[in-house]
Amino acid sequence: MSTGNPQPILVIEDQALNRKVARIVLQSEGYEVIEAIDADEALACLEKVVPALILMDIALPGQSGEELTRQIKANPDLCSIPIIALTAAAMSGDRERLLTAGCDDYISKPIDIHLLLERVALHLKGNLT
Repeated sequence: MSTGNPQPILVIEDQALNRKVARIVLQSEGYEVIEAIDADEALACLEKVVPALILMDIALPGQSGEELTRQIKANPDLCSIPIIALTAAAMSGDRERLLTAGCDDYISKPIDIHLLLERVALHLKGNLT
């Protein structure tokens, strides 16, 4: 990507190592990375900046990523932001449940870095719905 105007991506993830990996991978492609460790921090970030995309860990402390997704999608100022769910839960029906909650995509953990970058790029170009 490497544009002069990096697109901000909000990474909502409570695990420091997962945030670090996402930050390194996304920054290497020229994206600006904003990080939050829980729903409260994410909502505070969203008051300051509207990201181009959100990577949402579903298993957050306190309010779950699924609940936070519903809250974001209910806000007219934020509802058009693509949200990619990141979760270790790979049970039957999880993908459909998360898409119904408002997530635009779903990637299971451990994250395939190439798949992550591909999906981020496609959502930012508007090629996926």
